[in-house]
Amino acid sequence: MAVVSFPSKPRSGGQRRRKPEIVEAAARVFAERGFHGTTTQDIADVLGIRQASLYYYFPSKEAAFEQVCLKGVEDFFEAAKLIADSNASARERLSLLINSHLSPLADRGDFVKVFLNERQHLPTESRRRVGRWSRGVERLFEAVIKDGVAGGEFRPDLNARLTTLAVLGMCNAAASWYRKENVGIAMLSVEFSRLVVDGLGKRAKPKRARR
Repeated sequence: MAVVSFPSKPRSGGQRRRKPEIVEAAARVFAERGFHGTTTQDIADVLGIRQASLYYYFPSKEAAFEQVCLKGVEDFFEAAKLIADSNASARERLSLLINSHLSPLADRGDFVKVFLNERQHLPTESRRRVGRWSRGVERLFEAVIKDGVAGGEFRPDLNARLTTLAVLGMCNAAASWYRKENVGIAMLSVEFSRLVVDGLGKRAKPKRARR
């Protein structure tokens, strides 16, 4: 895969302050056109700058792409860690984790879309770096589910790993359809949390029929 590179130059404080804007623009273009359909000129056009000016912020298109993917998963991890480390019950923490995983769809949808749909196009080393954050999110969900099983809040027969993958798969899939259903993130979060948390709860023992 060809790598489009720019010459490196020192970055001033003003240039660093503008980098978030560059990343936002890159996320928008990658979300609309995909990695292979995006050029550095496309990103520059959105920003109204010369293509060559992008070298102040990223050495290549691939570097910009990695930053977008990292932004799409780092925020998930930081929010999830705060929740997982709290003193709330496992049921409450799992509900909050689901909400925090869905919330970025409302205000960081481009980053989420790129991370979910395009990250397979990252170069190998970049994919590994992004993958470490993604696996970190999985481990936090899994730890909370294990806490729920150990504490008697969730069913003892649960496979925490498979349950984690199922919950995250459900949340991630919502990115592709929730707007078509005209469903708000708040409502989606409530319904998903209720479905998952109630589904993982301990089942009531059937009552014996009276003779």
